[in-house]
Amino acid sequence: MQTEETSGVTVTDIRMPFFSMVFFMVKWVIASIPAFFVLIILGVLTTAFYPFIAMLPSLISTYFQ
Repeated sequence: MQTEETSGVTVTDIRMPFFSMVFFMVKWVIASIPAFFVLIILGVLTTAFYPFIAMLPSLISTYFQ
């Protein structure tokens, strides 16, 4: 069986034109908007169902004695 040696890599510089980087960051922000809406929906659903989830132990102990 052969063994492989691993070596580390350190990135010291990224050469990218300024306006290209700005364009990349604008695209990054636009791409994050749908993810923000998904997080909002998950938060609303969690908040809406939290009272039911908090009551589950008492419901289970009431019906399954």
